[in-house]
Amino acid sequence: MKHTILLLFTLTLWSCNTPKKELAGSFSDKDPVTRLPYFNSADFTPQWEKGIHRIPDFSFINQNGKEITNNTYKGKIYIADFFFTICPGICPKLTKNMYQLQEAYGKDDQVMLLSHSVMPWVDTVETLKEYAKNNRVDPAKWNLVTGNKEQLYEIAREGYFADEDFTRTQDENKFIHTENFILVDGEGFIRGVYNGTLEIEVQRLMRHIEILKKES
Repeated sequence: MKHTILLLFTLTLWSCNTPKKELAGSFSDKDPVTRLPYFNSADFTPQWEKGIHRIPDFSFINQNGKEITNNTYKGKIYIADFFFTICPGICPKLTKNMYQLQEAYGKDDQVMLLSHSVMPWVDTVETLKEYAKNNRVDPAKWNLVTGNKEQLYEIAREGYFADEDFTRTQDENKFIHTENFILVDGEGFIRGVYNGTLEIEVQRLMRHIEILKKES
């Protein structure tokens, strides 16, 4: 039994070191982008009419023990991602790039950040608080949230379409991890998806945030 648990944990950590080569839902910036599409399904096909899929209601607890809900982000542009504190591979890159966004929009009240733990049985409030301290997280701008596993996994899969493996397999028991940053507008619509481990994608995300700000 111990060997089985160790193997599963090793495979989980290995997956965190293997970012996917192709990002679903990417669209080119070769031509000037003046308006962002909506994404209403897990295949991230851009739709140019107003969206029908909104991020569903949620309630989680952040690194300071504060309840974080949809109302926290109402009317805000925000970037969401999924991580866990003991991930040795892509999570440090995601956190570094989220910090870059925090610094870029630190004085901009329109833009916020939201990182969801996919290992809530490890990432307690105390653990998230220590992680936030070590990574210079500003709680006024960036919430790291934990909570009920089923609710976290449900919103990842059905809200943010963040679990590409689940789309293919429908296996609810699989561990969720993704390198994607997801851009959500002030009405709760998904407006972009980006590989959060790549600097060029973070720069593209920042350009698109500016487009959304003009739209608002």
